[in-house]
Amino acid sequence: MKTPSEPTHVTARNLAGGQFRYFDFVMAAFVAILLLSNVIGAGKVAQIWLPGVGYWPFGAGILFFPISYIIGDVLTEVYGYARARRVIWAGTAAVLFMAFMSWVVVALPPAPDWKNQAAYEVIFGQVPRIVLASVCAFWAGEFVNSYVLARMKLWTGGRMLWTRTVGSTVAGQAVDSLIFYPLAFWGAAGWTNALVLKVLCTQWVLKVSWEVLLTPLTYIVVGFLKRAEGVDVFDEGTDFTPFATGV
Repeated sequence: MKTPSEPTHVTARNLAGGQFRYFDFVMAAFVAILLLSNVIGAGKVAQIWLPGVGYWPFGAGILFFPISYIIGDVLTEVYGYARARRVIWAGTAAVLFMAFMSWVVVALPPAPDWKNQAAYEVIFGQVPRIVLASVCAFWAGEFVNSYVLARMKLWTGGRMLWTRTVGSTVAGQAVDSLIFYPLAFWGAAGWTNALVLKVLCTQWVLKVSWEVLLTPLTYIVVGFLKRAEGVDVFDEGTDFTPFATGV
C-alpha cells in the first residue's frame, strides 16, 4: 500500500496545466547557473596538478556548468519532459540575450576617464563563432539529455535513477561537446585538429565524472521534490518534439 508520503505515479498528459510548489525555483536555478557559468567561468583558463601528468589546463566554467545538466535531469525526472523543454527554451533565450547585451555594452564608447575598457573587452567580449557554437551545443545537448532520461525512465519503470541520470549525461554531454568544440575552434588560429579532439574528450570525461560524483545529491533532491510535489511523472504518450510549447 502506498504511504501518504509517497508520490503518485501520473502520466505527463494527465498532468497538463498542473501547478507545483518548487518548479519555478528549479527553473530559476537552472537559468542562473547557466548564465553565471558562461559569464564568470568561461573567461578563465585554470589548471590542476595530475599525478604522473603534471599541470593540466581546463576551462574554469567546467566546475559549475555541468550542474545545469544535473538540474536538467531533476526537471525531467520530477516534472516531465514537457516542462523541462520550456526551461531549456528559457535558458536558450537567456543565453542569447546575454550575448546580445554583452555585445552592446562592450561596443558602447567608454567615458574618457574610464580606463577599464580593454579589461572589459577581454572578459565580456563575445566572439560570434564561439557564441553560436555555445548556443547550438547547449540547446542540442540539453534536449538529448532530457529525451534520453525520459525514455529511460519508461524503460526502467522508474527504477535505478542513477542509470538514467548518468546515461542521459553521457549522451547529452557528448552531443554538446561534439557540436561546441569543432564549431568553435576547428581550424581556428592556435588550435590544431588534435588539440580540438583532446580538449573535446577531456571536457566530456570531466562533465560526466561530475555527474557521477554528484549522483547522491541528485537522489536527495529528486526524492525531496517528488515527495514535496506529490507526483512521479512518466512521459507516456508525450510528444518529444523540441518545438512544442504545451505542457
